[in-house]
Amino acid sequence: MKAIEIRNKYLNFFKSHGHKVIPSAPLIPENDPSVLFTTAGMQPLVPYLLGEKHPEGTRLTDYQKCIRTNDIDEVGDNRHLTYFEMLGNWSLGDYFKEEAIAMSYEFLTKELGIDPEKLSVTCFAGDEDAPRDTVAAEAWKKAGIPEERIYFYGKDNNWWIAGEEGPCGPDTEMFLDTGRPTCSPNCGPDCDCGKYVEIWNNVFMEFYKAKDGSISKLKQQNVDTGLGLERMAMLLQGKETPFDIELFLPVMEKLKELAKVDYIESRRIVAEHLRSSMMIIADGGRPSNIDRGYVLRRLIRRMTRHLNKLQIDLNELPTLIELYVETLKELYPDLAEKKETIKEVIVAEKDKFVKTLANGEREFNKVVSKLKQENKKVVDGHTIFKLYETYGFPPEVTQDLAKEQGFEIEMTEFDKLFKEHQEKSRQGSEQKFKGGLAEQNEQTTKYHTATHLLNAALKVVISQDIHQKGSNITTERMRFDFSCDHKLTDEEKQKVEDLVNEWIKQDLPVTIKTMKKEDAVSSGAECMFIEKYPDEVTVYTIGEVSKEICGGPHVTHTAELGHFTIKKEEASSAGVRRIKAVLS
Repeated sequence: MKAIEIRNKYLNFFKSHGHKVIPSAPLIPENDPSVLFTTAGMQPLVPYLLGEKHPEGTRLTDYQKCIRTNDIDEVGDNRHLTYFEMLGNWSLGDYFKEEAIAMSYEFLTKELGIDPEKLSVTCFAGDEDAPRDTVAAEAWKKAGIPEERIYFYGKDNNWWIAGEEGPCGPDTEMFLDTGRPTCSPNCGPDCDCGKYVEIWNNVFMEFYKAKDGSISKLKQQNVDTGLGLERMAMLLQGKETPFDIELFLPVMEKLKELAKVDYIESRRIVAEHLRSSMMIIADGGRPSNIDRGYVLRRLIRRMTRHLNKLQIDLNELPTLIELYVETLKELYPDLAEKKETIKEVIVAEKDKFVKTLANGEREFNKVVSKLKQENKKVVDGHTIFKLYETYGFPPEVTQDLAKEQGFEIEMTEFDKLFKEHQEKSRQGSEQKFKGGLAEQNEQTTKYHTATHLLNAALKVVISQDIHQKGSNITTERMRFDFSCDHKLTDEEKQKVEDLVNEWIKQDLPVTIKTMKKEDAVSSGAECMFIEKYPDEVTVYTIGEVSKEICGGPHVTHTAELGHFTIKKEEASSAGVRRIKAVLS
């Protein structure tokens, strides 16, 4: 069964069970406190899991584009992906465990035709925060899973939370038995021998974890599920890896045709990183030296290195992009619209990296010259790591060049330094999700509302043509990007600040209304990423000064915000300025 068929079956199945289909949120989150990318389907829905009313109701389903950056260096093996698609269905205070499990079982066995004998499930074993999940286990028995294929595990396996603070709860996971022999008498779904493959996860979000670690009950019981499309397609098609399914296969085969030497790992890296880069660029991402821009840069550069390793002409990149656009046209038709931009960005970044490789080679030659003078024959790990960290020079290139010149290389120290570097990168990436959308509290709610007032004030003081281009909110400050062709003068900044504070003093009411998307736009409501919103939207109006389509959350009156102060105004990118401000 092809991926597009699985996606359509999923959405249609849940539609037939009363769910409204909502669009995928962009990979680059809007109004997100600190997340690099959208990493899960629940991420854009946190306000509604916490109790805010969703305009499309209490039963939702979608496919969500996701990027996870923790395992970029693992891509190339037979399973890791940076970009993937997650299918999900949600109950926002509607159905709970029994109905969610019954639907999951029906979809897997009836819609996808999976043999019930190959299904095993896991449930939460219970601890001081929540009891043993016998309700889920009984629901599975009722659906058709026998007791011997129902396993109980602790928090490490069967508890889910977004970051360190936020909505959380026990989950039940579904596993497909691949038919491989058991590795030991204790082999079960928690074993990583490959016999059991996780295919779906139902999270029962009925708790909230606070910063101090305490667990309390949410005001509503939610269901949040996630099914990985690429993995399911791989299993249903009987393939060994996701790179063997139709989403990757044409590009994998083209790379094999173009390569002068064939390394399966390098082909996988090129195929995966190219697809991920295309998806990020299509959603507005651009290479840079920080945050998500650095992730994109890293993907393109790693892909370029492995094209070189395969001895593929780098001028073939536009051809590979064209092939992906054709391959993915049913799943992602917007790639065709953004095709030329994608080509320009990737080729430009590739060209920059080619220069980096040249610079690195020059530095390597200096190292070799010095070693020869000292009559040494080994390139040490510190040197290899310095070339990698300072010049972006890949260690495998250092290895190749060293061998060509008759030098040995010492990788033990490099491996140690590289692992430390990797761990820092991983922690940095995880930090970006820590307190991300999950960190919705009184202060971030105030800042979110303040972005609306700032947007409105800029329109009054500078120009009606100003539009929001992005924002970033933490509990300490807000950052707001907007279209503008000049640096703001001190007078303009003061006028904007004064106007926002005037509106705060007026204690303007913040009202919410649900309406059709086209009616909201025609009424003058402003919005970023209009295409990401469902047919029914929520419109937040602040007095008579601001009207925006938004997911929330917001205060009820502007006087709750306190005093607004602009701390900094600077360039963000071409034609985009950035304001950093605080509330006190």
